[in-house]
Amino acid sequence: MKEIGKYFIFLGNLFINRETFKTYYKLILDECLSIGLGSLFLVALVSTFMGAVTTVQTAYNMVSDFIPNYVISQVVREMIVLELAPTIIAVIYAGKVGSSMAGGLGTMRITEQIDALEVMGINSISYLVLPKIVASILMYPLLVIIAGVCGMLGGYLAGTLTGIITPNDYVYGLRSSYNEFTVIFALIKSVVFAFLVASISSYRGYYTQGGALEVGVSTTQAVTTSVIAVLIADYLLAQLLLAK
Repeated sequence: MKEIGKYFIFLGNLFINRETFKTYYKLILDECLSIGLGSLFLVALVSTFMGAVTTVQTAYNMVSDFIPNYVISQVVREMIVLELAPTIIAVIYAGKVGSSMAGGLGTMRITEQIDALEVMGINSISYLVLPKIVASILMYPLLVIIAGVCGMLGGYLAGTLTGIITPNDYVYGLRSSYNEFTVIFALIKSVVFAFLVASISSYRGYYTQGGALEVGVSTTQAVTTSVIAVLIADYLLAQLLLAK
């Protein structure tokens, strides 16, 4: 309870004694470039192979000849949009971006750079953390969209090149019984996950105490706590928005 309370106080301090809009604009752009471009290749690679594997495994489990082949791409679409793209990529995002945020802030803490900002009268939490959270919320949904496209493309390549499914059947399955709310749901999850990963990782890094060894500990705690928070939020959002 103490950690949770400290975390919410940390979030409240984001909006106290803020800097000018121009300052945040430059900081947010730098963070967007670091988060977005730095994660693009990894997200595209992982999601492409997730789509390919999902297609092959779905076809393997289609044991009845009475089930049409286009159901394979239907299953792939639902799995990628609802779960694999937003949630599995969030775990990777926490490992890459979250650890980087925690490590950077932890290093600034132990080298007394954060203390120097406080002495200068700058709200270090708002100056250092707010741009990271805003950039994460802006960029992660875009990464999820790219992951969804790459996942379906990977499934298409795996299915058609191996002869599991014809191109026409795959495209027909993607379009069949399409529910646009699944995309909205995935984007809602991506915004929540982006906030959780950025805020929790920044919190762990900001309150690092000790030396270089503790920076590594804070980075590990940031990733594990972020992943747990993402999984809990995933269940709660599914229960709230999908349960009938």
